[in-house]
Amino acid sequence: MDASLKEPSAKPNAAASPVLPEALLTIDGVVRKAAGGKTYDVINPWTGTPVGQAADASAEDVDAAIAAARKAFDETDWSTNHEKRYALVKKLRALFEDNRGRLSDLARYEAGAAMAAVNTAHVGMALNCWDDLIAVFPQVTWEEDRGIKHVYGADHRRMIVYSPVGVVGAITPWNVPLYVNVGKVVAALLAGCTVILKPAPDTPGMGAIFGELAVEAGFPAGVLNVITAADPVTAGETLVTDPRVDLITFTGSTGVGRRIMEKGAATLKRVFLELGGKSAKIILEDTPNFAQDVAMTLLAYHAGQGCAVQSRLLVPRSRYDEAKAALKAAYAGFGDNWGDIDSPTHIMGPVVSRKQLDRILGYIDIGQKEGATLLAGGKPRPDKGTGYFVEPTCFVDVTNDMRIAQEEIFGPVLSVIAFDDDEDAIRIANDSDYGLSGGVSSGDPARAMAIARRIRTGSMSVNGGMCIMGDLPFGGVKGSGIGREWGIEGIEEFLDSKVIAVRL
Repeated sequence: MDASLKEPSAKPNAAASPVLPEALLTIDGVVRKAAGGKTYDVINPWTGTPVGQAADASAEDVDAAIAAARKAFDETDWSTNHEKRYALVKKLRALFEDNRGRLSDLARYEAGAAMAAVNTAHVGMALNCWDDLIAVFPQVTWEEDRGIKHVYGADHRRMIVYSPVGVVGAITPWNVPLYVNVGKVVAALLAGCTVILKPAPDTPGMGAIFGELAVEAGFPAGVLNVITAADPVTAGETLVTDPRVDLITFTGSTGVGRRIMEKGAATLKRVFLELGGKSAKIILEDTPNFAQDVAMTLLAYHAGQGCAVQSRLLVPRSRYDEAKAALKAAYAGFGDNWGDIDSPTHIMGPVVSRKQLDRILGYIDIGQKEGATLLAGGKPRPDKGTGYFVEPTCFVDVTNDMRIAQEEIFGPVLSVIAFDDDEDAIRIANDSDYGLSGGVSSGDPARAMAIARRIRTGSMSVNGGMCIMGDLPFGGVKGSGIGREWGIEGIEEFLDSKVIAVRL
């Protein structure tokens, strides 16, 4: 554990005094408090009580961060010195490894991650995917020869030069904050952009550590700036509307994404949006170990707080009763094996906030009123602690026109829908405003591939294939967003192309 942390109470329902170091701003190479010293409380989802404080950036702070990023891009060699930034990004990665214990505490006490989730998506996967970006960076094309063409009586040699877009505003969510911060910040830095990172108010420390360690690593002043703020809107809208910011990369709700597109239009700002999802998992009747595959769709990991989670389970009508029995047994077997802050095997803790808890409980109520059958869960669990606990929940007898099948709940709520044949399964899966991820299982790989190709989504898993990795592009279609992050494509999102032609 980092020396700057005190040891938190081991009991998830114990009263928590502040244990996390204050999340500070980083502006123009200086780690500091907000102008005027204003702060806000960071709430521990396990207890519902403050666990630390964060700097509450003023309009003056945001303006200073934008000015610093603009100056660093325009007046230093950051955008052109590939070797320098590659070396510094690797040095920063090493410092994050040195602070892995602190990262674990931030994931637990800011985002409410259970230990098994900390060791995978929250910290382990995030750092592994950082390594993937470092590994693919040498493959990025910076110049491309398009050959000689004879036109208008002369030969012309043509080439394309790729260069960084400029100043990037990165607005990130609270669900897996380190993973998303890495995907945006590291890719933009490798591309040669300068960055202003604005993490979600709930998880400011996981953003603030980027600025702190960048200064320690020796990043040039202004290249990486971090602003934290209690208000989820004002600082972000300043980044979106300021003409000195060239690109906005945002992960969050579809509604906010639409607003960013609208507000950014005045400055013709480039936007990359990774938005919501209502991903479908299709399990065909010929799937080997059908009941086991169905049971594995139990939605509990990090309390379902993931944009790419498979929250719609599509099973054949001919085996629907079998699927229900498998799920009933799976949820009963999962039981109370969740919600212990210190258990290394638990994959689920609380949801992030009272607002999120109320939202999830509201959707559970909607599902029952819509006529779906509550197979498992459905209740808040104050016995787990004073924080924001809700049971893993499963609805059956769901039709795809119900709100619980169409709207993103962002909680541990699974909707099970019957289909008649392959065409019906494809129709149901595509009958959604979203298109982020999904999956299909079958004993016939060719059949599964044929279905996967027809689902309108950014990624698909066939028979459990891992389709989300740091060296693969990730993003969505329709209401799930615009653009891709991770992999070479994620770095290229931050590049512009320029054609240069020479008359010979």
